[in-house]
Amino acid sequence: MIKKRVLSGMQASGKLHLGNLVGALENWKKMQDEYECFYFIADWHALSTNYEDTGEIASNRLEIAADWLAAGLDPEKSTIFVQSHIPEHAVLHLFLSMIVPVPWLERNPTYKEKMENIQDKDLATYGFLGYPVLQAADISLYKADYVPVGIDQLPHLELTRELVRRFNGIYRCNVLKEPEGKISEVPKLKGTDGRKMSKSYNNAIFLGEEPASVETKIKGMVTDTKRARRKDPGEPNDCNLFPLHKIYSSEEDIREICKGCRSAEMGCTDCKAMLLKNLLPAMAPIREKRKDFISKPDKINEILVEGSKKARLVAMATLEEVKAAMKIG
Repeated sequence: MIKKRVLSGMQASGKLHLGNLVGALENWKKMQDEYECFYFIADWHALSTNYEDTGEIASNRLEIAADWLAAGLDPEKSTIFVQSHIPEHAVLHLFLSMIVPVPWLERNPTYKEKMENIQDKDLATYGFLGYPVLQAADISLYKADYVPVGIDQLPHLELTRELVRRFNGIYRCNVLKEPEGKISEVPKLKGTDGRKMSKSYNNAIFLGEEPASVETKIKGMVTDTKRARRKDPGEPNDCNLFPLHKIYSSEEDIREICKGCRSAEMGCTDCKAMLLKNLLPAMAPIREKRKDFISKPDKINEILVEGSKKARLVAMATLEEVKAAMKIG
């Protein structure tokens, strides 16, 4: 039986954190046995906001690959590759950029949000406005059946679907495939300050982080802000620790936390200690595997080179179909 194809990627922006693990990597790992999986490091995408500072992109590729491999992505089961190793991404991006209406790009909610919130960078570039077109090229080159996304990412995928329909309509073909979103319901992990866990917010717990550093961060985490004093009852669902407990603590521990927090029998310090008791052993295997992989950059590069060779064969075949449909081959 021919397996359905899944494609996803991450920007080459540095080490990954627990939010990346539970929000994407654990899902990617599970899909390896059911689907034909293509996972890529999107180093060209990193240029959309960091075009002036490119010095760390190459090292970030290794960091991300080490995290992926340590988390369980298997190059024997999945094609793991690098976007910039496959020039066909840029060529299809060029072709699609010729047909995309500018209003489609300007209505992108992420574009609006970042333009408003990122003040220290000049984002008034086509590269930033048009990154969803490159994203559409990334997906379309591999004729992906599914793209794993969170609900908040569906508008991005819908633009890809619209571009595919527009391309096939203009050139009267059926070359590109409309991908479907494969929505994964995962807990939204908040960072140590209560905001979404993110490297850019400096509030993340990284997969390779040493136990002492994790302990310091957990002990400093914001909890239920309405629980001002030890004797005040709290509400676990309002606490930034609780999503981590729901992932890493046992049902028995969670029941104890809920009871103790709501009755004020348990303080936040006790709750953090219980989380560390469960979290640190869970992180240990990935941290140790990551250390092993990152100490062998040649092995990582070999995996990426071989994966890119395999992916490029697929990309080249699709691009030839595209050029034939456009009558420019």
